[in-house]
Amino acid sequence: MLRGLEMSTVGPDKVVYYTSEYRNSVDEKRRIQIPAKWRAGSGDLGFTLIVWPGGGGGACIRGLPPQQMDELMRTIARMPVTDPKAVALRRLIGSKTEISGLDKSGRLCIPEPMARAAAIEREAVVVGLLDRFELWNPERYSKTSAADEALMDAAFQLLDQPFAQSLEGGMG
Repeated sequence: MLRGLEMSTVGPDKVVYYTSEYRNSVDEKRRIQIPAKWRAGSGDLGFTLIVWPGGGGGACIRGLPPQQMDELMRTIARMPVTDPKAVALRRLIGSKTEISGLDKSGRLCIPEPMARAAAIEREAVVVGLLDRFELWNPERYSKTSAADEALMDAAFQLLDQPFAQSLEGGMG
């Protein structure tokens, strides 16, 4: 397991990695298809959906499997209740969060206020973040993706030292 990156387990020894990106339609009931490889064996697994600030590009919807929501709750619980920012964060996440399961066809229903906040209408980009995923308005995602590309070299440098150390540790 990577430090701070806990994958989602769905069933005996079945680990789900949220990888790739997909451009899917959103129907009139605000349902969007979730990739089959992300829901394999998930059964009644509910995803926590949170309206998440997307920086300059606008908000998206972040989807957390139960393990990631548990980790978020532990992180928030460690914050001092006397810190006004921590209280605001609790309130914001508490009021902008819904738990949603998949229907029998593997679709996730996006709550109407969340769809509005993320500007998701007829189409959305479903983006894997390894241990969680995001739903984006296509235009907003295009801007965010361009910003990510500009940071690519610096971002991958974050892996150089820890990855090299893990390889060295496995050889001794």
